[in-house]
Amino acid sequence: MNPKQQPIDSRFNAQSTADEVAAGHDLRGKNVVVTGGSAGIGFEIVQTLSRAGANVVVGARNAGKAKARLEGLPNVSYHPLDLADPVSVEAFAKQYLAAHQALHYLFNNAGVFFPPEITTDKRGYELQFGANHLGHFQLSGLLWPALKKAGNARVIAHSSVGHRRMALLLDDLNFERHPYDPVKAYAQSKTANALFAVHLNKAGQPHGVKAYAVHPGAILTDVVLHMSEAELEAWKQRVKNFKTPAQGAATAVWCALSEQLDGIGGVYCEDCNIAPFVADDETIIYGVRSYASDPELAAALWQFSEKVTGVEWPA
Repeated sequence: MNPKQQPIDSRFNAQSTADEVAAGHDLRGKNVVVTGGSAGIGFEIVQTLSRAGANVVVGARNAGKAKARLEGLPNVSYHPLDLADPVSVEAFAKQYLAAHQALHYLFNNAGVFFPPEITTDKRGYELQFGANHLGHFQLSGLLWPALKKAGNARVIAHSSVGHRRMALLLDDLNFERHPYDPVKAYAQSKTANALFAVHLNKAGQPHGVKAYAVHPGAILTDVVLHMSEAELEAWKQRVKNFKTPAQGAATAVWCALSEQLDGIGGVYCEDCNIAPFVADDETIIYGVRSYASDPELAAALWQFSEKVTGVEWPA
Protein backbone atom coordinates (compact mmCIF):
# COMPACT_ATOMS: atom_id res chain seq x y z
CA MET A 1 0.00 0.00 0.00
CA ASN A 2 1.09 3.55 -0.68
CA PRO A 3 1.95 5.18 2.68
CA LYS A 4 0.88 8.52 1.18
CA GLN A 5 -2.68 7.23 0.69
CA GLN A 6 -4.16 9.40 3.42
CA PRO A 7 -6.04 12.72 3.36
CA ILE A 8 -4.11 15.99 3.45
CA ASP A 9 -5.05 19.55 4.34
CA SER A 10 -6.61 20.45 0.99
CA ARG A 11 -8.06 23.91 0.39
CA PHE A 12 -10.94 22.33 -1.53
CA ASN A 13 -13.73 19.87 -0.79
CA ALA A 14 -16.71 17.97 -2.24
CA GLN A 15 -18.57 21.19 -3.09
CA SER A 16 -15.67 22.81 -4.93
CA THR A 17 -15.98 23.28 -8.68
CA ALA A 18 -13.39 22.76 -11.39
CA ASP A 19 -13.23 26.52 -12.04
CA GLU A 20 -12.54 27.20 -8.36
CA VAL A 21 -9.71 24.66 -8.36
CA ALA A 22 -8.17 26.10 -11.55
CA ALA A 23 -8.46 29.74 -10.46
CA GLY A 24 -5.10 31.51 -10.64
CA HIS A 25 -3.49 28.90 -12.90
CA ASP A 26 -2.10 30.14 -16.21
CA LEU A 27 -1.99 27.12 -18.54
CA ARG A 28 -0.87 28.87 -21.69
CA GLY A 29 1.64 26.63 -23.48
CA LYS A 30 0.31 23.47 -21.79
CA ASN A 31 -1.15 20.61 -23.84
CA VAL A 32 -4.06 18.53 -22.59
CA VAL A 33 -5.87 15.42 -23.83
CA VAL A 34 -9.33 14.59 -22.48
CA THR A 35 -11.06 11.40 -23.57
CA GLY A 36 -14.83 11.65 -23.54
CA GLY A 37 -14.47 15.41 -23.38
CA SER A 38 -17.67 16.34 -25.19
CA ALA A 39 -20.10 15.46 -22.38
CA GLY A 40 -20.51 15.28 -18.62
CA ILE A 41 -17.52 15.90 -16.40
CA GLY A 42 -15.17 15.52 -19.36
CA PHE A 43 -16.75 18.58 -20.97
CA GLU A 44 -16.40 20.48 -17.69
CA ILE A 45 -12.68 19.64 -17.61
CA VAL A 46 -12.29 20.82 -21.20
CA GLN A 47 -14.08 24.11 -20.55
CA THR A 48 -12.13 24.80 -17.37
CA LEU A 49 -8.69 24.15 -18.81
CA SER A 50 -9.51 25.94 -22.05
CA ARG A 51 -10.47 29.05 -20.08
CA ALA A 52 -7.16 28.77 -18.21
CA GLY A 53 -5.31 28.99 -21.54
CA ALA A 54 -4.44 25.35 -22.20
CA ASN A 55 -4.47 23.76 -25.63
CA VAL A 56 -7.02 20.95 -25.27
CA VAL A 57 -7.46 17.96 -27.59
CA VAL A 58 -10.68 16.00 -27.13
CA GLY A 59 -11.22 12.40 -28.12
CA ALA A 60 -14.80 11.11 -28.42
CA ARG A 61 -16.79 8.62 -30.49
CA ASN A 62 -19.66 10.78 -31.76
CA ALA A 63 -18.11 13.30 -34.13
CA GLY A 64 -21.30 15.27 -34.76
CA LYS A 65 -22.11 15.64 -31.08
CA ALA A 66 -18.53 16.48 -30.15
CA LYS A 67 -18.05 19.16 -32.79
CA ALA A 68 -21.37 20.81 -31.95
CA ARG A 69 -20.64 20.80 -28.22
CA LEU A 70 -17.05 22.03 -28.53
CA GLU A 71 -17.67 24.70 -31.14
CA GLY A 72 -16.60 28.12 -29.97
CA LEU A 73 -14.34 26.97 -27.14
CA PRO A 74 -10.90 28.58 -27.46
CA ASN A 75 -7.87 26.37 -28.03
CA VAL A 76 -9.96 23.19 -28.30
CA SER A 77 -9.72 20.62 -31.10
CA TYR A 78 -11.34 17.25 -31.68
CA HIS A 79 -10.23 13.88 -33.07
CA PRO A 80 -12.39 10.72 -33.30
CA LEU A 81 -11.66 8.15 -30.63
CA ASP A 82 -13.31 4.81 -29.90
CA LEU A 83 -11.53 3.21 -26.96
CA ALA A 84 -13.06 -0.18 -27.76
CA ASP A 85 -11.29 -0.20 -31.14
CA PRO A 86 -7.45 -0.42 -31.09
CA VAL A 87 -7.27 0.93 -34.65
CA SER A 88 -9.12 4.07 -33.59
CA VAL A 89 -6.89 4.48 -30.53
CA GLU A 90 -3.76 4.22 -32.66
CA ALA A 91 -5.09 6.74 -35.18
CA PHE A 92 -5.87 9.26 -32.42
CA ALA A 93 -2.38 8.91 -30.92
CA LYS A 94 -0.72 9.34 -34.32
CA GLN A 95 -2.72 12.50 -34.99
CA TYR A 96 -1.77 13.93 -31.63
CA LEU A 97 1.94 13.13 -31.95
CA ALA A 98 2.05 14.55 -35.46
CA ALA A 99 0.87 17.91 -34.15
CA HIS A 100 2.37 18.11 -30.63
CA GLN A 101 5.69 17.17 -29.09
CA ALA A 102 4.66 17.28 -25.44
CA LEU A 103 1.61 16.28 -23.40
CA HIS A 104 1.35 17.85 -19.96
CA TYR A 105 -2.01 16.50 -18.75
CA LEU A 106 -3.79 13.34 -19.87
CA PHE A 107 -7.31 12.78 -18.56
CA ASN A 108 -8.45 9.20 -19.14
CA ASN A 109 -12.05 10.17 -18.54
CA ALA A 110 -14.25 8.34 -21.07
CA GLY A 111 -16.04 5.22 -19.95
CA VAL A 112 -18.72 2.63 -20.60
CA PHE A 113 -21.26 2.20 -17.80
CA PHE A 114 -23.52 -0.82 -17.12
CA PRO A 115 -24.35 -2.35 -20.53
CA PRO A 116 -27.19 -4.76 -19.62
CA GLU A 117 -25.83 -7.71 -21.60
CA ILE A 118 -22.25 -8.80 -22.00
CA THR A 119 -20.64 -7.12 -25.00
CA THR A 120 -17.04 -7.25 -26.14
CA ASP A 121 -14.59 -4.74 -27.53
CA LYS A 122 -12.71 -5.25 -30.81
CA ARG A 123 -10.12 -7.30 -28.93
CA GLY A 124 -12.76 -9.69 -27.62
CA TYR A 125 -12.74 -8.54 -24.00
CA GLU A 126 -15.76 -7.53 -21.92
CA LEU A 127 -16.63 -4.02 -23.10
CA GLN A 128 -16.30 -2.13 -19.82
CA PHE A 129 -12.87 -3.60 -19.08
CA GLY A 130 -11.87 -3.23 -22.72
CA ALA A 131 -12.86 0.40 -23.19
CA ASN A 132 -12.36 1.72 -19.66
CA HIS A 133 -8.98 0.08 -19.09
CA LEU A 134 -7.40 -1.53 -22.15
CA GLY A 135 -8.24 1.34 -24.51
CA HIS A 136 -6.82 3.89 -22.09
CA PHE A 137 -3.77 1.71 -21.44
CA GLN A 138 -3.04 1.56 -25.16
CA LEU A 139 -3.64 5.28 -25.63
CA SER A 140 -1.44 6.27 -22.69
CA GLY A 141 1.33 4.00 -23.92
CA LEU A 142 1.25 5.41 -27.43
CA LEU A 143 1.33 8.95 -26.01
CA TRP A 144 4.20 8.08 -23.67
CA PRO A 145 6.86 9.93 -25.75
CA ALA A 146 4.86 13.15 -25.41
CA LEU A 147 4.30 12.60 -21.68
CA LYS A 148 8.04 12.15 -21.15
CA LYS A 149 8.78 15.23 -23.24
CA ALA A 150 6.60 17.39 -20.97
CA GLY A 151 8.96 16.81 -18.05
CA ASN A 152 6.40 16.88 -15.25
CA ALA A 153 3.32 15.38 -16.86
CA ARG A 154 0.35 14.12 -14.89
CA VAL A 155 -2.02 11.33 -15.92
CA ILE A 156 -5.46 11.20 -14.32
CA ALA A 157 -7.26 7.85 -14.49
CA HIS A 158 -10.98 8.16 -13.81
CA SER A 159 -11.87 5.35 -11.44
CA SER A 160 -14.91 5.16 -9.16
CA VAL A 161 -15.88 4.20 -5.65
CA GLY A 162 -17.82 1.53 -7.54
CA HIS A 163 -14.55 -0.42 -7.46
CA ARG A 164 -15.68 -1.57 -4.00
CA ARG A 165 -18.02 -4.09 -5.63
CA MET A 166 -15.35 -6.21 -7.26
CA ALA A 167 -11.61 -6.76 -7.26
CA LEU A 168 -9.69 -7.78 -10.38
CA LEU A 169 -10.06 -11.31 -11.82
CA LEU A 170 -7.50 -11.54 -14.59
CA ASP A 171 -8.41 -15.18 -15.16
CA ASP A 172 -12.11 -14.49 -15.79
CA LEU A 173 -12.40 -11.05 -17.38
CA ASN A 174 -15.19 -12.20 -19.70
CA PHE A 175 -17.29 -13.77 -16.95
CA GLU A 176 -17.01 -17.23 -18.45
CA ARG A 177 -16.93 -18.92 -15.04
CA HIS A 178 -19.21 -16.46 -13.26
CA PRO A 179 -22.61 -15.04 -14.25
CA TYR A 180 -22.30 -11.71 -16.00
CA ASP A 181 -23.21 -8.80 -13.76
CA PRO A 182 -22.88 -5.33 -15.34
CA VAL A 183 -22.33 -3.73 -11.93
CA LYS A 184 -19.46 -6.07 -11.09
CA ALA A 185 -18.00 -5.76 -14.59
CA TYR A 186 -18.00 -1.98 -14.22
CA ALA A 187 -16.45 -2.30 -10.78
CA GLN A 188 -13.68 -4.51 -12.13
CA SER A 189 -12.85 -1.95 -14.82
CA LYS A 190 -12.68 0.80 -12.17
CA THR A 191 -10.39 -1.32 -10.00
CA ALA A 192 -8.20 -1.70 -13.09
CA ASN A 193 -8.16 2.09 -13.59
CA ALA A 194 -6.95 2.57 -10.01
CA LEU A 195 -4.26 -0.10 -10.36
CA PHE A 196 -3.13 1.46 -13.64
CA ALA A 197 -2.38 4.72 -11.81
CA VAL A 198 -0.43 2.86 -9.13
CA HIS A 199 1.97 1.22 -11.57
CA LEU A 200 2.22 4.12 -14.01
CA ASN A 201 3.27 6.42 -11.18
CA LYS A 202 6.06 4.00 -10.26
CA ALA A 203 7.19 3.57 -13.86
CA GLY A 204 6.99 7.28 -14.56
CA GLN A 205 9.18 8.45 -11.66
CA PRO A 206 12.44 8.61 -13.66
CA HIS A 207 10.70 10.90 -16.15
CA GLY A 208 8.77 13.09 -13.73
CA VAL A 209 5.44 11.58 -14.78
CA LYS A 210 2.89 11.20 -12.00
CA ALA A 211 -0.44 9.38 -12.07
CA TYR A 212 -3.60 9.62 -10.00
CA ALA A 213 -6.83 7.65 -9.78
CA VAL A 214 -9.95 9.75 -9.27
CA HIS A 215 -13.44 9.11 -7.98
CA PRO A 216 -15.41 12.10 -9.31
CA GLY A 217 -18.48 11.46 -7.17
CA ALA A 218 -22.01 10.55 -8.18
CA ILE A 219 -23.22 12.71 -11.07
CA LEU A 220 -26.42 12.30 -13.07
CA THR A 221 -25.26 12.52 -16.70
CA ASP A 222 -25.98 10.47 -19.83
CA VAL A 223 -23.58 7.85 -18.45
CA VAL A 224 -26.66 6.28 -16.81
CA LEU A 225 -28.38 5.54 -20.14
CA HIS A 226 -28.08 1.75 -19.66
CA MET A 227 -29.71 1.79 -16.21
CA SER A 228 -33.34 0.77 -15.86
CA GLU A 229 -35.76 3.11 -14.09
CA ALA A 230 -35.73 0.82 -11.05
CA GLU A 231 -31.91 0.74 -10.94
CA LEU A 232 -31.69 4.50 -11.33
CA GLU A 233 -34.24 5.12 -8.60
CA ALA A 234 -32.44 2.74 -6.25
CA TRP A 235 -29.17 4.57 -6.95
CA LYS A 236 -30.80 7.92 -6.18
CA GLN A 237 -32.12 6.60 -2.88
CA ARG A 238 -28.72 5.22 -1.93
CA VAL A 239 -26.62 8.24 -2.88
CA LYS A 240 -28.98 11.16 -2.18
CA ASN A 241 -26.29 13.87 -2.48
CA PHE A 242 -25.34 14.06 -6.14
CA LYS A 243 -22.71 16.43 -7.47
CA THR A 244 -23.06 18.80 -10.39
CA PRO A 245 -20.80 18.09 -13.39
CA ALA A 246 -18.69 21.12 -12.38
CA GLN A 247 -18.20 19.62 -8.91
CA GLY A 248 -17.58 16.18 -10.38
CA ALA A 249 -14.76 17.54 -12.55
CA ALA A 250 -13.06 19.30 -9.65
CA THR A 251 -11.06 16.38 -8.24
CA ALA A 252 -9.56 15.50 -11.61
CA VAL A 253 -8.53 19.12 -12.16
CA TRP A 254 -7.16 19.24 -8.61
CA CYS A 255 -5.02 16.18 -9.28
CA ALA A 256 -3.66 17.81 -12.43
CA LEU A 257 -2.90 21.23 -10.99
CA SER A 258 -2.44 21.02 -7.22
CA GLU A 259 0.99 21.99 -5.93
CA GLN A 260 0.19 19.96 -2.81
CA LEU A 261 0.62 16.82 -4.91
CA ASP A 262 4.06 17.76 -6.28
CA GLY A 263 5.74 15.05 -4.21
CA ILE A 264 2.82 12.62 -4.15
CA GLY A 265 1.58 10.23 -6.83
CA GLY A 266 0.01 6.84 -7.34
CA VAL A 267 -2.85 7.71 -4.99
CA TYR A 268 -6.63 7.45 -5.26
CA CYS A 269 -8.41 10.77 -4.75
CA GLU A 270 -11.95 11.98 -4.08
CA ASP A 271 -13.57 15.27 -3.05
CA CYS A 272 -10.40 17.22 -3.96
CA ASN A 273 -8.31 15.24 -1.51
CA ILE A 274 -6.48 11.96 -1.11
CA ALA A 275 -8.99 9.32 -0.06
CA PRO A 276 -8.55 7.15 3.04
CA PHE A 277 -8.15 3.40 3.01
CA VAL A 278 -11.24 1.48 4.09
CA ALA A 279 -11.73 -2.24 4.69
CA ASP A 280 -12.22 -4.32 1.56
CA ASP A 281 -15.58 -5.63 2.79
CA GLU A 282 -16.84 -2.19 3.83
CA THR A 283 -19.96 -1.07 1.94
CA ILE A 284 -19.68 2.68 2.59
CA ILE A 285 -19.42 4.72 -0.60
CA TYR A 286 -16.14 6.49 -0.08
CA GLY A 287 -12.48 5.57 0.25
CA VAL A 288 -10.24 3.10 -1.54
CA ARG A 289 -10.01 -0.63 -0.96
CA SER A 290 -6.57 -2.22 -0.57
CA TYR A 291 -6.90 -4.43 -3.65
CA ALA A 292 -7.24 -1.28 -5.80
CA SER A 293 -3.86 -0.03 -4.63
CA ASP A 294 -1.91 -3.31 -4.45
CA PRO A 295 1.43 -2.78 -6.26
CA GLU A 296 1.86 -6.48 -7.05
CA LEU A 297 -1.60 -6.73 -8.59
CA ALA A 298 -0.95 -3.47 -10.44
CA ALA A 299 2.25 -4.94 -11.92
CA ALA A 300 0.43 -8.12 -12.97
CA LEU A 301 -2.30 -6.08 -14.66
CA TRP A 302 0.35 -4.00 -16.44
CA GLN A 303 2.10 -7.08 -17.84
CA PHE A 304 -1.24 -8.53 -18.95
CA SER A 305 -2.23 -5.24 -20.60
CA GLU A 306 1.06 -4.97 -22.48
CA LYS A 307 0.57 -8.47 -23.86
CA VAL A 308 -3.04 -7.84 -24.89
CA THR A 309 -2.53 -4.41 -26.47
CA GLY A 310 0.94 -4.99 -27.89
CA VAL A 311 2.09 -1.70 -26.34
CA GLU A 312 5.08 -2.26 -24.06
CA TRP A 313 6.00 0.84 -22.06
CA PRO A 314 7.84 2.55 -20.64
CA ALA A 315 10.73 1.04 -22.56
